[in-house]
Amino acid sequence: MKMHFNSSPNPTVGVEVELQIIDPETKNLVSGAQNIIDNSDDAEHVKPELIQSTIELNTDVCSNIAAVRMELTERLTSLIKLCDKLGYELASVGTHPFAKWDEQVVTPKERYHMLVDRCQWPARRLMIFGLHVHVGVASGEKAIAIFNSLSTYLPHLLALSASSPFFDDNETGLASTRVKIFETLPTAGLPYRLLNWAEFQRFMITLVNAKAIQSVREVWWDVRPHPGFGTIELRVCDGLPSLDEIISMTAFIQALVVWLGEQYDEGMYLPVHRHWIVRENKWRASRWSVDAEIITDEDGNLKPLSEDILDILEMLTPVAKRLGCLDEMMGIKKILDDGPSYKRQLQIYRETGDFKIVMESIIKELRESVITHV
Repeated sequence: MKMHFNSSPNPTVGVEVELQIIDPETKNLVSGAQNIIDNSDDAEHVKPELIQSTIELNTDVCSNIAAVRMELTERLTSLIKLCDKLGYELASVGTHPFAKWDEQVVTPKERYHMLVDRCQWPARRLMIFGLHVHVGVASGEKAIAIFNSLSTYLPHLLALSASSPFFDDNETGLASTRVKIFETLPTAGLPYRLLNWAEFQRFMITLVNAKAIQSVREVWWDVRPHPGFGTIELRVCDGLPSLDEIISMTAFIQALVVWLGEQYDEGMYLPVHRHWIVRENKWRASRWSVDAEIITDEDGNLKPLSEDILDILEMLTPVAKRLGCLDEMMGIKKILDDGPSYKRQLQIYRETGDFKIVMESIIKELRESVITHV
């Protein structure tokens, strides 16, 4: 089984946003995906997910971040208006604070029911919501080199997006509970370190022939090469609550992938931490987000994660300027200054003791961020 990588000569960008469908009265999740899809005139970009309380919104292949913003603004505006008409609200964070996973309705598609049948309890608990970002890459070999190096930066992306401190009516003590839930699937979490494109093909051949997966769609790594799209896909991020934060994270990811690609083209060594360092740093990001200290070398030296993010932003500034997304990327500083979503959620909950008020604030963040850009 030879896998062809559909080359993307330019660093195009595509975004997938997994949104929570909310009952306006109770602020609980509601199984409204099929109703939304039946009433939407945009089946290409409004799609179902594993559970019926999730709706996925996609962009087309975009040439730059400005196009991503334009598409997401238009489609979120249309989706919010449709949900107003149908009696739903939308939210964009990694988990819902008090909804029950065992009450969620699985979407009636063979792929999803096969997943639940095979994985059972881990799959049934996937009441989680993320942001996925694709960036175009020129070749499979280049994609694998970038893919390996990106593992070093997964903790940074997770920390900035952390928005899931609650699950199943509990404060978990984590900044991102979503990633710990996702990691329970057999093909999710941190990826393997791969030698080259041939080894990725061998991995796929083994698992497809063993009937562990059907395609790359069942490889739910935090970052993965996507041969069909010709992209690197970053999947580690929790859902981000506002349009501005989604755009800033997308710009940051695009600039990072392009910088690594340029280093590769120049024959430079791409930074790759030892796997045990990446694993520990990811745990720290899921626990403490941007307040974590991360391991920087094999001697175990530490550095504040927030400080490392600022250094990366400085490093990426020339690339972001060329891509025309510097202002958007620098929105990452605002996330650092204001704190990621999980902090705001915790503050509201500790002040009110009411998860419903937490959800009201999350819903308001998304709606107002979209309306201000119309």
